[in-house]
Amino acid sequence: MRFLHTSDWHLGRRFHGEDLIPAQEAFLDHMVATARTEAVDAILVAGDIYDRAIPSLDAVRLFNRALHQLADLGVPIIMISGNHDSAHRLGVGSGLFARAGIHLRTDPDTCDVPVVLNDTDSPVAVYGIPYLEPSMVRTQLEADAASHRAVLTAALHKIHADLTNHQPAGTRSVVLAHAFVTPGTGQSEEPQVEESASERDISVGGVAHVGADVFDGIDYVALGHLHGPQKITDRAHYSGSPLPYSFSETDHTKSFTLVDLTPGTSGTAPTVTRLPCPTPHRLQRIQGLLEDLLNHPDHETLKDAWLEVTLTDPALPFEAMARLRRRFPHTLSLKHQRAFIPAQATDTPTYTERLQGRTALDIACDFITDLRGSAPTPDEHALLQQAVDAARVNELQKETV
Repeated sequence: MRFLHTSDWHLGRRFHGEDLIPAQEAFLDHMVATARTEAVDAILVAGDIYDRAIPSLDAVRLFNRALHQLADLGVPIIMISGNHDSAHRLGVGSGLFARAGIHLRTDPDTCDVPVVLNDTDSPVAVYGIPYLEPSMVRTQLEADAASHRAVLTAALHKIHADLTNHQPAGTRSVVLAHAFVTPGTGQSEEPQVEESASERDISVGGVAHVGADVFDGIDYVALGHLHGPQKITDRAHYSGSPLPYSFSETDHTKSFTLVDLTPGTSGTAPTVTRLPCPTPHRLQRIQGLLEDLLNHPDHETLKDAWLEVTLTDPALPFEAMARLRRRFPHTLSLKHQRAFIPAQATDTPTYTERLQGRTALDIACDFITDLRGSAPTPDEHALLQQAVDAARVNELQKETV
């Protein structure tokens, strides 16, 4: 059985002020054409359909257009909500959409209700786990704790129970999930995955990721959330976003994931193929002195690229962005990082340099240390962590509930 796995559409998102609706329309057209050309049996969309819980009218119109295109394909489409989506809003009309072959899974209570597909080999049960915010779904799923690992483990327990008690022997399984998943157990090791600046933080208690072992026993796991296409295990893959949403994704090859599920229960991992997606412009990062960038002939090829420019002049030149755009019309981001000059070296970092790579918790702890002259105690650190987590969840609730 063949699937087309995609995720993280982020309909309605802008890229440094650039309207991406035309590019998003193009990739949706390409997805539908690819599904026909590759004769897929189903399409899997692993969350973050929209970029915002309350999407723009243009984004809603584009999604409506996509729903009609997908329904016309005549193959099942299984979608889940992501951490950017409002599960309640996205799930409106899901019962009616199912009649057209579009199955929306936005409620944790339905994570063990599969879409069952049949071919000449054996049934395939496809389960959708929407994004699970631990503090909001712990009671609903009867999880042991308010952590990503606990709520995902509880959801998988329900799925395995359905596979064991309600599906025929030999049924193959596919799970869609929107989460930060890493190889191994994910309990103590650092994430060995590629992250992007455009991904929203979902950490709880300082931990955002879970290990792939929570999906043990599942034949294929279609993941969403990370924007770079990547293999987590032989059976768990991120399709990545079909378009770049930050300059940290400059080296990504945006793609869909074609998955051929092995017949029967031989234990052989699925065959996974990346199919490139069209992008409106290539991304490029360049740096140097303004006059050099404006006059060097080697940069002529960058006129059509979306650019992030870092100027290394001793002082930010007058009207730098306007001058850059006269040569490079698609300059979208301008940064200033003075070149290191020994005679002007200082031990005092700038405000931007001090915040580089620092989390909200780090900054809060630094504030306490600076104000009091000593670092937070372990109990104080735990309270600060709780406050940071609560602030993030409060913002999420404002958007999605």
